Amino acid sequence: MTLENTLDRAAGHPGPGRPPLRTADRLRLLLGDRAVLAGHADYDRMRTPWNLAIDQRPFAVVQPESAEEVVDAVRAAAACGLRVAAQSTGHAAAALADTDLSTTLLVSLARLRGVTVDAERRTARVLGGTVWNDVLEAAAPYGLTALHGSAGDVSVAGYSLSGGVSFYARRHGLAVGAVRAAQMVTADGTLVRASAEENPDLFWAVRGGSGAFGVVVSLEIDLLPYPDVYAGMLMWDAARAADVAHAWARWTATAPESATTALRILHFPPLPELPPFLAGRSLVVIDGAILATDEAASDLLQPLRDLAPEMDTFARIPAAGLVQVHMDPPGPTPALTGHAMLAGLPAEAVDAFVASAATPGLFIAELRHVGAAAALRPEGGGAVAALEGDYLAHTVAMVPAPEAAAGAVAATSAGIAALSPWHADALALTFVDGGGANRAPGFGASLPRLRELKHAYDPEDRFAAGQPL
Repeated sequence: MTLENTLDRAAGHPGPGRPPLRTADRLRLLLGDRAVLAGHADYDRMRTPWNLAIDQRPFAVVQPESAEEVVDAVRAAAACGLRVAAQSTGHAAAALADTDLSTTLLVSLARLRGVTVDAERRTARVLGGTVWNDVLEAAAPYGLTALHGSAGDVSVAGYSLSGGVSFYARRHGLAVGAVRAAQMVTADGTLVRASAEENPDLFWAVRGGSGAFGVVVSLEIDLLPYPDVYAGMLMWDAARAADVAHAWARWTATAPESATTALRILHFPPLPELPPFLAGRSLVVIDGAILATDEAASDLLQPLRDLAPEMDTFARIPAAGLVQVHMDPPGPTPALTGHAMLAGLPAEAVDAFVASAATPGLFIAELRHVGAAAALRPEGGGAVAALEGDYLAHTVAMVPAPEAAAGAVAATSAGIAALSPWHADALALTFVDGGGANRAPGFGASLPRLRELKHAYDPEDRFAAGQPL
């Protein structure tokens, strides 16, 4: 049987005397045992995202190991009348909450990983399912690092193409600005390269529009020339939260762009697997990185060190160690989050933040200092290229069981609502999670053109994106 005959039969045109195939049979005809449907022994394992709070149930799951297999998957989905949702790790799986996955083929890129470093050009080519730990490991021998996030097991593609706020952001801008090219499979099943020279409209759109325009099978990104960095954390008991938070707010008001830091109030449960200095405690932490000499960085931190933290780990460390500083969960975790950008952080906002951090059920209340280069649109930037607002607010609640989800939503929402007088008309898309969110502020003035290009490149709305347009 020719490919054309197979596609015709799978699309429901079986020929004279042959009954039409069910969707499941069509998909199996095209993809064989690569298509894993409900009832298969591997279905639950393959559909489960990193964020264990999300019970996603797609029509089927595939885990391609090459660009060609991604092409096959997209073409098969089209022939079967299915939508396509690409997912690298599932950290942001809650963003698909508004998508009907019962008619969607989930393209998991978990097996499409790999990094090639060009040390002379200070670039890396990363496959679509690659996580930041892969990049840091490959780049470190060359004295290089990247605009990675605070967790090393987050995917490069999902993070970068939705903006990406790193601990280098105030000096080097958003991670999306480091993307030089994307290889992707578009809605018609074509493998294309998008860059400033090739398919420039698509290149503009995917830098912000991300999964709405195709399945990204590889990226080319710029690397940074830092073999090591001055980074770490300062920690106090949460009884000091008000004093520390006000001091940090005043400190950030004049901090140079070399310093990108975060302030968090954390409530740890009394779990035996946690170290004693964390288990069962509420803490206030300042962490981040300072791109300066040891002497200059130490001088800059002195006003915060004068607050006598019980733990101070700021020091010169290998750049790859920066992903450990923020103490993000080391493995899959059930959680829900809230987010807003803040135009400023006056004393009244600090008071509101500290008070809201005590909301029952809230695990983390966080503020990140951004602005500086993160707020400047670089020449040739894509649909999302800068971030309005000087501070990023983020809340996290754990969801140990499905029945805890409603309380988690209420807690994270309350933490963000407490800061509403200072909300900016902007969003950092990598922090927007869950269903029902108005993502328009995250796209800003780019949204009308993004929608036009979405219609041009994906007229049947084949791709279901975590951040829909």
